[in-house]
Amino acid sequence: MPNPKIPRQEMPKQNPGERSRNFNEVALGYTEEQARQEAERCLQCKKPLCIEGCPVEIKIPEFIQLVAEGNFSSALSKIRETNYLPGICGRVCPQEEQCEERCVMGKKFGPVAIGRLERFVADMEIAQGKMEVPRIPPSTDRKVAVVGSGPSGLTVAAELAKLGHQVTVFEALHKPGGVLVYGIPEFRLPKAIVKRECEMLEKIGVDIKLDFIAARTATVDEFFEMGYEAVFLGLGAGLPMFMNIPGENLPGIYSANEFLTRVNLMKAYLFPKYDTPVQIGKRVAVIGAGNVAMDAARSALRLGADEVHIIYRRSREEAPARKEEIENAEEEGIIFDFLMAPVRYIPDAKGRVGEMEVIRMALGEPDSSGRRRPVPQAGSEFIMKIDMAVVAIGNGANPLVSSSTRGLEVNKRGNIIADPETGKTTKKGVWAGGDIVTGSATVIEAMGAGRKAARAIDEYLKSGKW
Repeated sequence: MPNPKIPRQEMPKQNPGERSRNFNEVALGYTEEQARQEAERCLQCKKPLCIEGCPVEIKIPEFIQLVAEGNFSSALSKIRETNYLPGICGRVCPQEEQCEERCVMGKKFGPVAIGRLERFVADMEIAQGKMEVPRIPPSTDRKVAVVGSGPSGLTVAAELAKLGHQVTVFEALHKPGGVLVYGIPEFRLPKAIVKRECEMLEKIGVDIKLDFIAARTATVDEFFEMGYEAVFLGLGAGLPMFMNIPGENLPGIYSANEFLTRVNLMKAYLFPKYDTPVQIGKRVAVIGAGNVAMDAARSALRLGADEVHIIYRRSREEAPARKEEIENAEEEGIIFDFLMAPVRYIPDAKGRVGEMEVIRMALGEPDSSGRRRPVPQAGSEFIMKIDMAVVAIGNGANPLVSSSTRGLEVNKRGNIIADPETGKTTKKGVWAGGDIVTGSATVIEAMGAGRKAARAIDEYLKSGKW
């Protein structure tokens, strides 16, 4: 029976002093007892609002009830009816802004920890040494090309493979996972989890081809010539943004993309076992306050920095990072400098970045994002000593595919124009979803877009109607 009086179960974590110097996962996961107690808090609402808050429409009360009963394998199967990446989503999705935000329990007792329970059942399968592969219907012999193996691409591939279609995923990098492997650090999302979820897709028939650069190895039009009847573009947003201020090209200044790719995908944190050097300063400034900025700052600390500052032009309330990621960073000793922005970088005697001029900001009226606009305060400039900076202010769309594909329209920011409900683009037979359409967003939002596109692609393959 549901028991709302049970307190919300906190997840054990590594001690901040220890974890700030290693790349092991910070959150340690629920025990079986904790998971079942947390699941018993669910009221099993007749009209579950939590599902409305889930972009991939997981049957949340049903899987939680199975956890409460101790039937963890069936709980995982229930999740996989709509989500093939539970181990990933349970770790990095912002449940507090989606499913948990709508949980009725949250009004008085704190929401049910839906994300932590999702992670628990995924991890239980690993602990038991199992991988239960769902049955797939006979092949339809309809071929679909998916460009990009990030969250949206993997979701499209899984959904279409479940329907019997022949799906090939084309990935530019040497490992599948997109931002999940190059962007998110090991301490937040172990790469063994991403590898396992990709292996599950391969077991249901998805073919993943690596080192394949769309628009170079093959164009979108050439995919159709190769026999594919539909193409999904899940390219991500991989073009780094900079502030275009003086000194930004000095040695010692990284884009967050380059820094995190070196650390995560290229294993710089395991140097010299992996021959990927990354020079870490003693006083590091990370510009921005989103999840990527937190990942960069916490990685720099683990790699040996003495002091790491987050420089953000707005206040803590406007910071776009998840609350728990900000809290984790603070616990580990990251210094937050709010209402500040860089003006210029100054070289040292060797020509590397040695100082950063910063100006103080004040918050004015809300801008188009709904957040109060930061206004520079004249005369408030001062100099900070730094020897490394990471610019984490967002990413744009790489134009490689869009510029080489006739009939594929983009907006003024270079993002592919696609119907938000179907993913259909302006080019027949081509769909798109995730960050290449919306700009930088969350893993689960990209997965939701992939799920919608998969439904539309399946309908197109069956009817032939565009």
